[in-house]
Amino acid sequence: MTFNDNVQIDTSKVSKRSGARRGGMIAGGGVGIALLLALGSQLFGVNLNMFAPAINQALGSGSAISETASGTVEGCESGADANRDVECRMTAASDSLDRYWATQVGNYRAPAPVVLFSGQTQSGCGAASAATGPFYCPADETIYIDVAFFDTLSQDYGASNGSLSQMYVLAHEWGHHISNLIGTLQSVGRESGAASSSVRLELQADCFAGAWVQNASTVTDDQGVPFLKPVTQQQIADAMSAAAAVGDDHIMESAGVTVNPEGFTHGTSEQRQRWFQIGYEQGPTACATFDVPAAQL
Repeated sequence: MTFNDNVQIDTSKVSKRSGARRGGMIAGGGVGIALLLALGSQLFGVNLNMFAPAINQALGSGSAISETASGTVEGCESGADANRDVECRMTAASDSLDRYWATQVGNYRAPAPVVLFSGQTQSGCGAASAATGPFYCPADETIYIDVAFFDTLSQDYGASNGSLSQMYVLAHEWGHHISNLIGTLQSVGRESGAASSSVRLELQADCFAGAWVQNASTVTDDQGVPFLKPVTQQQIADAMSAAAAVGDDHIMESAGVTVNPEGFTHGTSEQRQRWFQIGYEQGPTACATFDVPAAQL
């Protein structure tokens, strides 16, 4: 989606960090493949520290992370800035998402400022790196994104690198925060399977992302200027390509393993696209994925 050039952006909803781990690099070969398989289905997810043993083994148990906080995104004041710079785009989208959901959820509270990081960082759910993908941490109610991941999503998973493809990722993670506020996240365990609560949670976040996209051009800044121009069909296609790229079946196929529904934690590419479309067409009240029979997921 395209921001209106003159919209004014509140940058307080995003922070930046940079960090580097002290210790060895991730090894290739078997460890790299194991990490891919362990974390592949965690892309665009909730970090429940499910895979901590695998991560610690791959990264080096006990490795420290040295971090530098760099504050807010610099040079990010207007929609024109957001159209040219990915970090500013995430900042402007965060402002829009926050304003939208404040009108939709009665007990709404904003997540902690979104963390844009490079290298590695610490979260309330443990260490984070580009390898883990974007995630929402319920322990500190924070969304963590390494914007370099967008290139990985495009180059390694076949997604579009368009602006709405990128903003869909953020909107999905914001959807997890909404699930946290309404209580559905608390019902999720660590089980997997085609109709598991994990899959239902991820499809709900996709649906919430679609609901925001459908209404994004009506969300305004303090001066009444809409943040975003009306979405185009090409931009919708960009978002759908990102949703398809992180379907469990697509990730398993990309890793060269047999597609196994018993291992699903996020849903298939078709499901992720369909629930995004449900949210886009019907709004957030249609996102009751926990009430849908397994056959209708």
